[in-house]
Amino acid sequence: MPYLPGVQGVGRLDDGTPLWFSTTAGMRPGDGSMAEYCVLPAADVVTLPDDVDHTLIAALGLSAVAAWVTLTSRGEMRQGEQVLVLGAGGVVGQVALQVARLHGARRIIAACRSTAAQERARKRGADAVVALTDFDDVESLAARLPEACDGPVDVVLDPLFGVPAAAALRTLNAHGRLVNLGSSAGEHAPFDSATLRSRSLRLLGYTNNELSTEQKARALRVVADHAAAGRLVLDYETTSLTDAGEAWSPQADGRATSRIVLTPDGTTCRNT
Repeated sequence: MPYLPGVQGVGRLDDGTPLWFSTTAGMRPGDGSMAEYCVLPAADVVTLPDDVDHTLIAALGLSAVAAWVTLTSRGEMRQGEQVLVLGAGGVVGQVALQVARLHGARRIIAACRSTAAQERARKRGADAVVALTDFDDVESLAARLPEACDGPVDVVLDPLFGVPAAAALRTLNAHGRLVNLGSSAGEHAPFDSATLRSRSLRLLGYTNNELSTEQKARALRVVADHAAAGRLVLDYETTSLTDAGEAWSPQADGRATSRIVLTPDGTTCRNT
């Protein structure tokens, strides 16, 4: 069968049952989700409630799963803790801000690059926003971050790594946790041994690829339940599957302002 890119999607069975599914596209040879019909193992599908916006679930998808598991499981976030979300204007970051609020964070700080990203973070509930710039070094960013915090931070969600991760480590409380799930700001971070050792910090890695089928399905069901209740939201726009190449151009060069969802029937809309 042909290789069809796309790692997740929402569809219906022949009997009309709505479901979400993930694929191994991009990880190994096989079919993806950019098609009107997809063939995949029954274990890889998650039945969705009828009262949820299924396009919203497609937009949230694995990004929401990553944000949810990173904070609640890998990062072991507890009620009353202070949370710092790096790259908070992205999809994972926006969901993480909402997850932190749902789990009782006492203060949530967002760090973002662009003005638009900063506005998205405020819209999703950040108590304070710190601007990231291309000129930041560890010392200057580490000096600015605490100004937005109410004392030391307990958990950092980090899809950036590089300088932002090194600076965020310095904000952590004793036994604080930084969970990394990306490297868009750099493959290497200039942090020092003394910072890690002095407060017995934990630097943790996370990937959705490590989740079992059951763990992924369980997280997605929780995300869907919160979305159905209006507690998890995200801006998205839809476009026709036939226009996938054109639609993905702004996504690839960083100009996209919302998540793009492809639809096989050509329906287009914007949800903000």
